[in-house]
Amino acid sequence: QVQLVESGGGLVQPGGSLRLSCAASGSIFSINAMGWYRQAPGKQRELVAAITSGGITNYAESVKGRFTISRDNAKNTVYLQMNSLKPEDTAVYYCNAKGVNSDYRRFEVWGQGTLVTVSA
Repeated sequence: QVQLVESGGGLVQPGGSLRLSCAASGSIFSINAMGWYRQAPGKQRELVAAITSGGITNYAESVKGRFTISRDNAKNTVYLQMNSLKPEDTAVYYCNAKGVNSDYRRFEVWGQGTLVTVSA
């Protein structure tokens, strides 16, 4: 079984910064891609940013130039550095990981979510 534990959410003023972390643990053989999604009240969950094991990244247009995703493969951890935060970035942020477990079966898991609130 593979688990994700997120940390780093909180309240920040517009223009401020936050860094989210997500660590994967359990019966992992390899993790192919890790990413961050968010869901604002009354809206569907959307991709924020994703990164492959090789370092290829993908960002939502709304966060390009402000957010940076990075990954420590040795620690099975993904980070999301969020700068120049806007009120519209307020949401619950979820970590996602796709890979292969120690039984050589594919998996996809989600974190429990961490709330990011951008408000004055």
